[in-house]
Amino acid sequence: MSLEALKRKALQNETIRTEYEKLADEFDLMNQLITMRTSAGLTQEALAKRIGTAKGNISRLERGKGNPSWATLKKYANACGFQVKLQAVSSSMNSPSAVNE
Repeated sequence: MSLEALKRKALQNETIRTEYEKLADEFDLMNQLITMRTSAGLTQEALAKRIGTAKGNISRLERGKGNPSWATLKKYANACGFQVKLQAVSSSMNSPSAVNE
């Protein structure tokens, strides 16, 4: 069974789907990081050398482990030929009334 098929099967479970959706933004960031690096034709090791860190730090970042600073995200993106941009979007779940509930 492929990873995608396994994911589809798992997401049929409502509990799993709910938890997955809670982490969707983190998964999206991890995917964007990996896409930037691979688009630049870089290995984790090559990227680590470019930004002056250890390969393990790149691996942890791409697996969603840790809490990277804005400066780290900028270095990562710049080394891959990209820029990072913060975009705020309206969400009913994050409205002031929803936060206070």
